[in-house]
Amino acid sequence: MLIPHERQLPPPNAGAMDTALRPAMPADTEAVGRMLARSYRALLADDYEPALLREALPLISVARPGLISCGTYYLIEQEDRVLAAGGWTDVSPHGAPGRAGVGHLRHLATDPLVARCGYGSRLLGQVIQSARAAGITDLRCQSTLTAVPFHAAHGFTVVGEIDVRLPTGVLFPAVQMRWLDDGD
Repeated sequence: MLIPHERQLPPPNAGAMDTALRPAMPADTEAVGRMLARSYRALLADDYEPALLREALPLISVARPGLISCGTYYLIEQEDRVLAAGGWTDVSPHGAPGRAGVGHLRHLATDPLVARCGYGSRLLGQVIQSARAAGITDLRCQSTLTAVPFHAAHGFTVVGEIDVRLPTGVLFPAVQMRWLDDGD
C-alpha cells in the first residue's frame, strides 16, 4: 500500500541494483535527519513510552553534521531518498577520544518502510568492513532496546543495560553492546 505523498520504495530484497551505498556528505544532512525522524518515530514506539519518545525524539533524531562528514558514515539511497544510514567513529558518542583499536557504531537506522528488507544489514556490513580496514577490532554501540536483536544477529553481544543521559537530562534506556573482530 502506498502512503499518500510518498514515492514507492523498493520491494523487500530489492538488492543493490536500484540503490547506492556511499559515504555520506554534508549535503545529505537534512535527508539523513528526515530518515532518522521517520525511523525512530515508527520503530521505537513498541519499546519506549510515548512520553519518553516525545522528549527524546527531537534530540536523538538530529543528524550530526560532524558525523555525516567524518568519512566513516554511510548511507543507502534510492534516487534522493535515504533508506538507511549509519557509521562508526573512533570517538565515543559523548565526545571522548578513542583508544587504539576501539570504534563506536553511530546512528545506524533504516527507513521504517524498508525495515527488515536487508538494507540495515548491508549498511552494517560496510561499516564493519570500513572499521576493520582502519584497524578497529572492538566496535561498541549504545543500542536502542528495539535494535538489540538486529545487533545480536550481526555478532554484537550485550555488555549491559545503560541509561543514556540526553542534553536535557532525560534518561534514555539503551543497551551497551560490543562486536569483537574474530578475523572472519
